[in-house]
Amino acid sequence: MKRKWIITAAVVAVFGIVLGGYNYYKNHKGADEKAVSAAPRSNILSVNGVVVSPQNLTEDIRMVGNLLPDEEVDLTFETSGKIVEINFKEGTMVSKGDLLAKVNDKPLQAQLSRYEAQLKLAQDRVYRQSALLEKDAVSQEAFEQARTELATLNADIEIVKQNIALTELRAPFDGIIGLRNVSEGAYASPSVVVAKLTKISPLKIDMFVPERYADQIKPGTPLTFTVEGINEEFKASVYAKESEVDSDTRMLSVRATYANPGGHLLPGRFISAKVRMQDIPNAIAIPTEAIVPEMGVDKVFIYRGGKAKATAVKTALRTDALIHIVEGIEVGDTIITSGTLQLREDLPVQLNEVK
Repeated sequence: MKRKWIITAAVVAVFGIVLGGYNYYKNHKGADEKAVSAAPRSNILSVNGVVVSPQNLTEDIRMVGNLLPDEEVDLTFETSGKIVEINFKEGTMVSKGDLLAKVNDKPLQAQLSRYEAQLKLAQDRVYRQSALLEKDAVSQEAFEQARTELATLNADIEIVKQNIALTELRAPFDGIIGLRNVSEGAYASPSVVVAKLTKISPLKIDMFVPERYADQIKPGTPLTFTVEGINEEFKASVYAKESEVDSDTRMLSVRATYANPGGHLLPGRFISAKVRMQDIPNAIAIPTEAIVPEMGVDKVFIYRGGKAKATAVKTALRTDALIHIVEGIEVGDTIITSGTLQLREDLPVQLNEVK
C-alpha cells in the first residue's frame, strides 16, 4: 500500500515538472517571438519626403494700406452772406468750374453798375484832354489827372468784380460732391462747410514697407491689391515714397496710384497689397519644415538607402511655405519633411509619402 502511494506521488511530480516546463517554454517562446518581430520596427521611423525638382520661385512683400482720394476739399465761401442759390445735387459728379452755390451779391452788382456808368464819361474826358493837349489848350497836369481818374475807376470796377466772384462757390476740380450741410436762406461764412468734394478717379494708396526694401521700392514699381468683399485683384503702381525711414517703426511710407475706372472703389477702404520683388527661375526650393537649425547651421536630412543622411545647406529667399536652397542639395534628392526632430545620422527610416 505504501509503495502504491509512492508511485502515485512520483507520477504526479513528473507530470507537474513536465507541465511547468511546457508552460515556461511556451511563455518565453512567445515573448522572444514578439521581441524579435518588434525589435526591427522600433528602430525604423516612418517619415514623409519630397523629391527636389527645379521650380520658379517669387519673392513678394505683403502689406496693408488704405485707399485715399486723389483730391479732397471742404467747400466753403470766401465771403459772408445769405445763400441764394444751391445748384448741385448731393452725391453727383460735378466738373471743374461748375457754379455750385451763391450768396447774395445785389449790393455789389449795384456798385458795379454805378462804376460802369461812370466809365464812359471818364474815357471821354481822357480823349478830350488828349486832343486839347495836342493843341496846347490844356496843361499836361490836367491830362494826367484825367488819366489817373480813369485808371482808378477801372481798378474799382475790377475790385467789385472780384468781390462778386467771391460770392460764387465753384468746383475746383472734377469730382463727386457729397452731402450738403446748408440750405438756401442760410447765412454762410468762410467757416461754414457747404459740402465735401472728392476726386475718386484715380485713387491713392498709402502703405508701409519694411526698411530692408527701402532701396528696392521705386516710382513705377507694380503691385496688386485686394479689397475685402470683392473677389478681384486690382493692379496699381508706386508713384512716390517718403524721403526717410520712420525711426520708430523702421518702416518706409510709400504711396501708389490706382486708376479706379468707373469709380467703383471708394476712398477709405482697407486693402491688402502685394509687391513682387524678384522672380527666380529653376530654383531649388524645399518646404521650410525640412530645415533643421543646429548650432547656427541649417541642415536637412536626405533619404538614401533606407537611412537619413544629414547635410548642411545654404539658404536664401524664404516664402510662406518654401525656402530657396543655393548650396548643399541637388535636383533628384529626396528630402525628409516630417519627424525632423527625431532624425539623426544613419537612422533607418521608411518613406510613407513622397511628393
